[in-house]
Amino acid sequence: MISRRNAFALAAAGTAALALPAWAQARTTRIVVPFAAGGPIDVTARILADAVKDSLGTVIVENRPGAGGNIGVSQVAKAAPDGLTLGIATTASHGINPWLFKQLPYDPAKDFAPVTQMLRVPNVLVMNADAAKRLNINSLPDLIRYGKTNPGKLNYGSGGSGSAGHLAGELFKNQAGVFAVHIPYNGGNPAQLGLLSGQVDFNFDNLATAAANIRAGKLKALAVTTTQRSSVMPDVPTVAETLPGFEIDTWWGLVAPAGTPADVVAKLNAAFTAALQSQDVKSKFATLMAEPAPSTPQAFGDFMNRERTKYERMVKLSGATVG
Repeated sequence: MISRRNAFALAAAGTAALALPAWAQARTTRIVVPFAAGGPIDVTARILADAVKDSLGTVIVENRPGAGGNIGVSQVAKAAPDGLTLGIATTASHGINPWLFKQLPYDPAKDFAPVTQMLRVPNVLVMNADAAKRLNINSLPDLIRYGKTNPGKLNYGSGGSGSAGHLAGELFKNQAGVFAVHIPYNGGNPAQLGLLSGQVDFNFDNLATAAANIRAGKLKALAVTTTQRSSVMPDVPTVAETLPGFEIDTWWGLVAPAGTPADVVAKLNAAFTAALQSQDVKSKFATLMAEPAPSTPQAFGDFMNRERTKYERMVKLSGATVG
């Protein structure tokens, strides 16, 4: 015989199950992160997976790193369009890689159904603090002036040829009219270590990864690469204040395989945008210097199209190719 308390519990459980979309009931949704565990993309995906469990049920994160994000993203493109497999689209996978790689195992424009943008994180031009003091560089105009009066003496690091940091550096050189040798590293963390150790003079780094060393006084922030100043470091000017039109940031968002029914995409969008707008998620993202950027599927798709157009020019300017 079922007690009244157990009856209430069973009724509540049944009500919760009915609240889930039919395609999600008693099934697991997975978010494929095309990079290794522990980085900002992985961390934010796990925050969101936890935040939508009441509306979508069990959501797990799977890391499928490799080939600049191409391996994990291609798995999403080939998955069944049933709303149970999502992936993270990034600046690299859907903006840069289409022009960087001679061949891709996916079509960024045709193989995905946009769900929502998740966030945008400014990049920041940082110098080794000791080098900045030694060279008397306190601002972006100082760096440009030094580069013009000391041709060939500056260098900068990045996470690799064709990375966002490399492209930002080449765009900066082009707009500022200065020369700096590009030193590619095998990833963003080695590039930052190279900057901290004085192997290179400056980097364009992600604000989320550079912030701790900026606050510790090991790195000097000269400018952020977004068109507006960052709310987390409002005293740091933008590159565009010195070089009008300069704009680069890091972004990522959720996509499903192409062919996912529109009503399923709409339900996914509703669940994830509600989570992104919650104070809990905003607070957790703030620790990563990131601001949620929920959007409609159409707006996210249009945004990615514009980003591909922008990065086509930048990749060609850099001369970088892979494969």
